[in-house]
Amino acid sequence: MRLGLVVNDIEGEYPGYTTTHLAMEAVRRGHEVWYIPLADLELREDDRLYAKVRIPPPGDYRFGKVFLAALTGPKATVGWRDLGALDILWLRNDPSQDVERRPWARMAGIDFGRLAVRNGILVLSDPEGLARGINKLYLQYFPERVRPKTVVTRDPQEALRFIQSQGGYAILKPLSGSGGRSVFLVRPVDGPNVHQMMETVARDGYMIVQEFLPNAHEGDTRLFMLNGRPLVVDGHYAAVHRKRREGDEDIRSNLTAGGVAVKAEVTEEMLEIAELVGPQLVADGIYFAGLDIIGGKLTEINVQSPGALMGADRLEGVSFTAAIIDDLERKLAWRAAHPEADNRTLACA
Repeated sequence: MRLGLVVNDIEGEYPGYTTTHLAMEAVRRGHEVWYIPLADLELREDDRLYAKVRIPPPGDYRFGKVFLAALTGPKATVGWRDLGALDILWLRNDPSQDVERRPWARMAGIDFGRLAVRNGILVLSDPEGLARGINKLYLQYFPERVRPKTVVTRDPQEALRFIQSQGGYAILKPLSGSGGRSVFLVRPVDGPNVHQMMETVARDGYMIVQEFLPNAHEGDTRLFMLNGRPLVVDGHYAAVHRKRREGDEDIRSNLTAGGVAVKAEVTEEMLEIAELVGPQLVADGIYFAGLDIIGGKLTEINVQSPGALMGADRLEGVSFTAAIIDDLERKLAWRAAHPEADNRTLACA
């Protein structure tokens, strides 16, 4: 298998990233992995897609740091390649990282992914579904019973009205963002500070003003979905519970914001949420997703580059990473048997 991984840039990849471990597993099995930075994609006059790729040398990699050193080292292969030679192109870049620094790059992966589909390349997830899920508004496409009450606005007065209707409590966050950046807990005692919070959040676009869930102080559970279903290996669900560090007053439990990953208890309520949202994920061709759940409510859906899978591997003692590569190998065999299937169908087949 020749697997292309679109990333924001090589320098921004880290040993603990899900992308790193997926790539390591693929290389260990003898597959060829192409790392493709967003800035190095091209459409040429022959109407074909090319990219300046970086290919790690073969090896039995076990540590992300060693793998990335090989990827950026002198033995890696670097050069222009026709993407038509790929078996799978996986869009693993995070658009929210480019909102401020490189606004031109935010939609680049999706746009080039659409062209790749036209050229017959299997693209994960389906670019049309990723376009719908590029920001947190995607949550509103799912059943009302699974999501918190929410207002999306740039009007401070409308935001204040909703906050007051919730007794002065709410979560305030940007429509486009990840990693817990610019996320605030609004409380009745905050008073004038609320305006400053809203200025910070609305600086880059729309604000999400969301019902505060009492269980939020206990953190959230990320449940991973593959092909529209919870990812399960040997009876273990791919999930992590993310909580604040002891003594930390920060409401955010995101690992990039200092949260801690602990073993998750996947409840029937969580599985019911997964069952309700799965059909929409399949309809949109979303191959791999992370559902963030608090107290029986779905607070976010990460469809482009859900992270923390390594935490699930470690805490559950099984390799969900290996299961995903198994599934990619199976998917290619399924595609060969169903040449008439379109990309959206293939993405979750």
